[in-house]
Amino acid sequence: MLLRALLLPTTALLIPSVSSIFLDDAYKVDYHHALLGFPQEQSTFFHPPFAGSKASLVYTLSEKSVLGAINPKDGSLVWRQKLNGNATEAALRAGEGQDVVVSGSGAEVSAWSSSDGRLSWTNNFGDEAVKDVEILELQDPKAVAGVKDVIVLSSGNQPVVRRLAGGSGEAIWTFIDDSGDIPLQVSASATHIFYVSLYSSMMGSVNTRVTTLDPVTGQRLEVASLSTASEVTGPNDILYVGVNSAVPIVAWSDEKRTVLKMGILGTSSLSVNTIENDREDKVEKITFHAPHRINAMSHFLVHFQGSKTNWAEVYHINLQTSKITKAYTLPRISGSSAFSVSTSDANVYFTRITDEEMVIVSSASHGILARWPITDSAESSKFGDAHPVSAVSEVIPRSGSAYAVRAAVLLSNGDWSLIRNGEKDWTRHEALAGVTKAVFARQSGMDGLTQELEIESHANIASAYIHRIKRHIKDLQHLPSWLQNLPKRILDNFLPGGSSESAEGIQSDKFGFHQLVVTLSENGLLSALDAGNAGRVVWSTAIAKGDPEDTFEVLRSNADGTVTVSSTLAHEVHTFNASTGKAISASDTAPESPEVLTNVVYDVIDGVLKAGLATAGQTMSSVWQFAPANGERIVSVTARPTTDPVASIGKVLGDRNVLYKFLNPNLVLIITVVDASRTAAVYLLDSTSGEILYSETHAQVDTSRKITGAVSENWFSYSLALDSTSLSDSSSNGYQLVIAELYESAIANDRGPLGATENYSSINPTLESQKPYVISQSYHISEEISQMRVTQTKQGITSKQLLVTLPRSNSVVGIPRQVLDPRRPVGRDPNATEVTEGLMRYMPVLEFDPKWYLNHRREVIGVEEIITSPANVESTSLVFAYGLDIFGTRVSPSFTFDILGKDFNKLQMSATVVALFFGVLVVAPLVRRKQINSRWQMT
Repeated sequence: MLLRALLLPTTALLIPSVSSIFLDDAYKVDYHHALLGFPQEQSTFFHPPFAGSKASLVYTLSEKSVLGAINPKDGSLVWRQKLNGNATEAALRAGEGQDVVVSGSGAEVSAWSSSDGRLSWTNNFGDEAVKDVEILELQDPKAVAGVKDVIVLSSGNQPVVRRLAGGSGEAIWTFIDDSGDIPLQVSASATHIFYVSLYSSMMGSVNTRVTTLDPVTGQRLEVASLSTASEVTGPNDILYVGVNSAVPIVAWSDEKRTVLKMGILGTSSLSVNTIENDREDKVEKITFHAPHRINAMSHFLVHFQGSKTNWAEVYHINLQTSKITKAYTLPRISGSSAFSVSTSDANVYFTRITDEEMVIVSSASHGILARWPITDSAESSKFGDAHPVSAVSEVIPRSGSAYAVRAAVLLSNGDWSLIRNGEKDWTRHEALAGVTKAVFARQSGMDGLTQELEIESHANIASAYIHRIKRHIKDLQHLPSWLQNLPKRILDNFLPGGSSESAEGIQSDKFGFHQLVVTLSENGLLSALDAGNAGRVVWSTAIAKGDPEDTFEVLRSNADGTVTVSSTLAHEVHTFNASTGKAISASDTAPESPEVLTNVVYDVIDGVLKAGLATAGQTMSSVWQFAPANGERIVSVTARPTTDPVASIGKVLGDRNVLYKFLNPNLVLIITVVDASRTAAVYLLDSTSGEILYSETHAQVDTSRKITGAVSENWFSYSLALDSTSLSDSSSNGYQLVIAELYESAIANDRGPLGATENYSSINPTLESQKPYVISQSYHISEEISQMRVTQTKQGITSKQLLVTLPRSNSVVGIPRQVLDPRRPVGRDPNATEVTEGLMRYMPVLEFDPKWYLNHRREVIGVEEIITSPANVESTSLVFAYGLDIFGTRVSPSFTFDILGKDFNKLQMSATVVALFFGVLVVAPLVRRKQINSRWQMT
């Protein structure tokens, strides 16, 4: 009993130390930017997540067709849903006091819980495309209490207006327009529903038709036409159609923006207003801002934007006379502004956000209610080089004449920021949702020592010695700062949680974790992220376009710490400093780089893969071409990475024999499909000669699905989907992952026919025996793979991982290379020799281990590409995935064998060494005295 009493507390004391040894690095070494894309102004708003709630969330349907809710306190993502269909024709609406938001995209209208994003109901219209969705705010005694119905306009063979039950999504009534009109939008007032469409007259001009519908039965009550023939040529010429207003309007303008015409739906009233255009700064864009509440005052704002200045006009609608009159004008100012509208009870407020300030005015009068300068407590003041593009706001009247406002503002550089009473609270870098290219970039000055050592290695002994002396003398200029920072570095290394790295600047990179990832967005924005600091955006810069239609498709990192971006149409090359983002030059030709050698580039032209020699990205001459057989089309071309170090030329077997690897740096994996026969073919080519080294054919393949592959060292892999419609009952459907290894010979310790050959030509091969010996295995997997890459380390000693993306589960998985060894014994357990190699019994089904999921619980949506880069330590590889989301992490397939763990107690180790030192000092005299006394003792 006494022993048990002593063991229990002793064991309890050991538990914290034992658990800390296996401390998980999840959410610490990895980072995730859960993005939405640019918010669409007409589908972005503040709305309470619960009925009666005083707090609001920001809801948006982005240009990427992503529906989401943002917490306005910190900018964090509450929930999101990826929708189908074209985002430009999608709509998002929320009813007053409702706990659901309704989206229309593609052929579907869906209701989502506004608090957690769960699907309440959905209605699919088949071949019809949803054009508009509106919430029916008017009171209907037949409707379910607390649930508001939805009005949907769709377009198929004929335009259709439907009223859907708010609780179930079922159609209550349907109105079919058989007039042949072009559907535009639906709107609602307190008593009627209006269907707005365009039609061509006998003279070929385009007019606007307004059909009034009974909200209860859907019957046509009245049809009126508005003469828009001289100004409107199509749907894009209609500037605005009001919705959920006591008096909804329709507005349009002429091509030269000299006149603004507005008509009230359901009436013949027409207001014509002359636009005060400046000769030097003509109006380029007109935007309407009006409340979407039936009980709000019938006031709205019209924003006029030119290239240099902008101003706004506020209009009132008289409910008695149905007249539209201009109430007042907000002054013309230089630069850009973003306006937004907000309501409180029946009052309407307009918020103006400029580069300098935030201003609130009432719709009833032009007097300024509140004004704040734009500041940013986290960074610099104002918006830098960007300017406001659009905004949504929420104005809250306080006691007396005080007001509070918060506005979600989209800036021209793609940032989405929340401004609270003039101060920037947070920023979401939504431009990263459109990243098309990304590279790991070397920071300026980081490789200076490497370059100096390279110079010394190519010089004679005397020159190298003199160069080294000069280098050491030059390094002395950094000695004072090094000595000054030495105490802090020592404290940071020994105190818990200490770090010698600054959170703001570019961080020190002793282990190679703080590499910069330079990304290129589809809108021409170049950004750099710190891979070792939670993916923090270090800098962003917009690339100037000579041609608005031009695109940037080539992004390259150079050895001198610069990145170059090449355009498609103008063939311009822009060079930027990778560390600062500062533009260095722009030219018509790509600059030469020390690391760019003559290599082979590929391009699929008219279904034929053509290869050519290239220097600095410029094609010089054609080498060979690969023309697939009739009916085949190329779906994937994957080359072995340029930087792919190999630590061993052979695989050591359990009996100490060696299988020599077939190592060819010019491997290219080509995958083709034949849609008619549902087959896929795999070709492995030598890129220098175009010779086919290996080929394989797969039957019963779903050729409409993604097929991707990866090549590394002496192996390659690819995945494909089986065609379940053509499979026999004895076959299994699903997805397959195939892995193949290349060896010089099937016999151990044999280099093959080329083993004794001193020289041979890859460009003009003569021996059929130059082809490799191939071992392959296939595995059934549970999900489709959309992208595939391989980890990279500096020396290639560390085991590799096959990185794959799973779009169904929105995950990034790292499969250990050992699991995919094609030499796994089939139909039997491994023998003693194979166990020594780490081989396990082959199983046809490969289950993804939860420990392989690099994203853990996160959902990484829309990954289009994965890139990897070696760290300075051999054990670690950096991973960066981009598409809609941004995800990065670092992986150690063979564990961090060359880095001390974070739980290693440096202070305790130092204290132990110091204690031993002083212990030696104290014990040494005692031992010496004892030795002397022992010699004088008489035996």
